[in-house]
Amino acid sequence: MRNTYLPFGKPNFGPEEEAAVLRVLRSGWIGMGPETLKFEEELADHLQVPHVVTVSSCTAALFLSLLVSGVGQGDEVIVPSLTWCSTANAALYLGAKPVFCDLDPQTFCVTPQEILAKITPRTKAVIPVHYGGYPVDVEEIRKVLPREVVIVEDAAHAFGSRYFDGKRVGASGNLVCFSFYANKNLSTGEGGAIALFGQTEADRLRSLRQHGMPTHAWNRFVNPKGMVVPSICEVGYKMNYTDLQAALGRVQLARQPEFSQIRLGIAREYLSGLSEMGIQFQSGLDRSFHARHLIPVVFEEKHDRDAILGSLRERNIGASIHYAPLHRMPIYGHGDPLSLPQTDRIATKILTLPVSASMSPDDTRDVVRNVREVLGV
Repeated sequence: MRNTYLPFGKPNFGPEEEAAVLRVLRSGWIGMGPETLKFEEELADHLQVPHVVTVSSCTAALFLSLLVSGVGQGDEVIVPSLTWCSTANAALYLGAKPVFCDLDPQTFCVTPQEILAKITPRTKAVIPVHYGGYPVDVEEIRKVLPREVVIVEDAAHAFGSRYFDGKRVGASGNLVCFSFYANKNLSTGEGGAIALFGQTEADRLRSLRQHGMPTHAWNRFVNPKGMVVPSICEVGYKMNYTDLQAALGRVQLARQPEFSQIRLGIAREYLSGLSEMGIQFQSGLDRSFHARHLIPVVFEEKHDRDAILGSLRERNIGASIHYAPLHRMPIYGHGDPLSLPQTDRIATKILTLPVSASMSPDDTRDVVRNVREVLGV
């Protein structure tokens, strides 16, 4: 048993992040301003996309992306069931209906076939989730969709992932939504971003994140002609990013190669120490295209997943569950029980092992040793 608790995901902040935040604090401008704009430029360059629009969360990114895509009352949005509730709720906020689809049992991600089975005349959008950091083949999904159906990618887990053509997740040409939450591969505590190619959409997203105004507070503050009170273009929202977050983000972006190597080492240690025990790992964990935001494993039928989770936590190993399937939750009210056999099977056996750029090799070995002891091996 460990002497200290090992969280399933912990940000890696060091002296560079501290200095960056202090620099912004001393500047006197902590809201959205020059640091945010610079972060957006650096993200766009990193992802090789024309536009990145930062927002207050990935939930906000998903909502605004569906909004600018024309999703509204009575539309249907196809989403996986094994995901965080934000993926489905983004559709509900707009009066649309989330339609849940099943997943591939090796990747834990949606497939073109499962999506195709759910398409109706009311389908307006599809939100594939790059679960755990495994990149969904969005080009194959595009091939089965009617032209008018849009793809909005939930890449909350996928900063650092690459599509199978080598491009970074974010550079598909779709609206791609990222999360910078506390445990993410690039963490700024909270926040998110949308990567996209369209100038018109990008301009509208920038307006919608700040009450529908055509300009942001920093531009008004530094306007050489004095303060100009802007007209409101349309009903917008308070979903902007801040310079304090962006200061963290710029340092975290520069440290991604370091973080990626740490996560790869953890995945390889887990695969080496646990694969022969009948534990199924997600496909591609030791491959360059996988971001390894999560390391999910599926236990055999003979194992009691919940008992294993409890035992590991008693040993100060912060294993977790990602996620309870949404199609089984009353809030989404499908009436007759929906049959998603792969999701239902995996959801009772899946568990996520700790992984973060803050973990040491000893931490990783602790996890392997305790999992083996809990399973009696």
